[in-house]
Amino acid sequence: MPLQNRVTPFGEIVATPHRGRFTGNRGIIHDPATRTLLNRRWSSKAWITCVCEFRGRRRRVMATRSWTELFFLDEATALAAGHRPCFYCRRDDATAFRGAWGQGNGGDSPRATQMDAVLHAERLDGRAKRLHPLRGPLADLPDGAMVASGRESYLIARSSVWRWSFAGYSPAPAMPVDVALLTPPSTVNALRAGYRVQIGLD
Repeated sequence: MPLQNRVTPFGEIVATPHRGRFTGNRGIIHDPATRTLLNRRWSSKAWITCVCEFRGRRRRVMATRSWTELFFLDEATALAAGHRPCFYCRRDDATAFRGAWGQGNGGDSPRATQMDAVLHAERLDGRAKRLHPLRGPLADLPDGAMVASGRESYLIARSSVWRWSFAGYSPAPAMPVDVALLTPPSTVNALRAGYRVQIGLD
């Protein structure tokens, strides 16, 4: 039976047999005895995205009193959910993100805690995902940004709109309507400033 550790662009954590290209965490939010989630969905404002393989290290998922391993289809999904690159296992990506985040949001290169504070306010509305109004047409969004239409998630990439699922992306059958921005605005600004998000369209 799959563990409840796959993350949607809405930031929800569900059980599905599909695998992801990235892992990450929000602190310790599971019980290692049962390998199930606790009631809380975060214990740290540092929501990070990590590589699945790093220096040959292997972990038994959700088996110890350590960070809770979460999994994402790709980096665009993780960014939409409100995560950012990890400075430990993805230092080059994290440094590039910090530079683009600072440039896109009108400041100097921020500390990780500064980005986390802004992202935390942008990603949550109580326990639910905070949705943001879309200011302009979908075509004006940078590659890697994601929007919601109802309960469906859509990726903007390669001048097209793609419907998200745990299995991957498919061309949107129709242009989504009544959309809201899923990716936090400060992250969208980082994408506009040149951060190259890794998208699972290969």
